[in-house]
Amino acid sequence: MTADRWQRLKNEWGRRLQPGEQSVVIAWSSFTATFAGVRALTHWIHDGHGPSSGGMSLGGHHFHHYNIGIAGLAAIGAVALRGHERHLRHPVTAAAYGTAIALIVDELALLIDLKDVYWARQGRTSVDAAIILTAVGATVAAGLPFWSHARGALRA
Repeated sequence: MTADRWQRLKNEWGRRLQPGEQSVVIAWSSFTATFAGVRALTHWIHDGHGPSSGGMSLGGHHFHHYNIGIAGLAAIGAVALRGHERHLRHPVTAAAYGTAIALIVDELALLIDLKDVYWARQGRTSVDAAIILTAVGATVAAGLPFWSHARGALRA
């Protein structure tokens, strides 16, 4: 992408979306990318391409990535409660929020059933599809004031 197109896209982003709307688009985009990436990575590991332990381990115990998501939300909560105003809608804060939520949602069945059913067949494919469609749909919906103008900025 040329510098001129990038600048036009950046201008439309600032003109069409308020800071809160920008944060929502960034958070949903981060959620979508993280969820898809974690799904792909866990399937790759499960298929025998990753660590022989099947994932992360601490002290000989499997470490679920929802723990990282919970820690991330705790940190974002601390920023919201005690951080400076400029951090509240910062793109990094929004991206971290989306990432943390994706790490938790990816292992939601474990949290609901309180047993490790991550690789159980029942409903896993439909849950994955529903969450991915929700994430993509929300990203599109959150950015509605921007997308048509983005397309125009990139064409010009």
